[in-house]
Amino acid sequence: MNTPPMLRQLRHDVWATGRLLERCRALNEGQLDLTAPGTYGTIRRTLAHIVRADEGYLHGFGLTHEPLLEVTDTVTLDQIEERLTNVREAVEGLFGARDLDFDRRMRDERRKTDLDPWVLVTQFAHHGSDHRSQINTILSVHGLAAPELDVWAYADEEHAVVRS
Repeated sequence: MNTPPMLRQLRHDVWATGRLLERCRALNEGQLDLTAPGTYGTIRRTLAHIVRADEGYLHGFGLTHEPLLEVTDTVTLDQIEERLTNVREAVEGLFGARDLDFDRRMRDERRKTDLDPWVLVTQFAHHGSDHRSQINTILSVHGLAAPELDVWAYADEEHAVVRS
């Protein structure tokens, strides 16, 4: 089967968020509330923001439903992970059961706009990468280990690269 490159990109995105979430499970409550200048906010709020945005992008395709995950100071990693599982399933559904033309304009009622579907999936990947990088910055500036989240790490895990 030939996997669409955009599907691989979104799979990487969800994998990277999951891997970062897994890393954050080793943090205590105080560490989850760390932040750094120039970032979105605390680690906890940024993780929730990533997943909420993913839900929103997929909502444009009718694959997730409101209410979206709330971005609060009390959202738990379990709540974030539960929603990320739904996002993972929705990503597969986006490419699985549909013959979607990513260049054919569609209506996004949530945003009250018409757009080409490629905008939502491209922003999905860009947005997540940007904010995961911010969390890794927060971890690093506070002397905490940051996980490898790049495509090479994902490719290694997927056995897509053979090193000789």
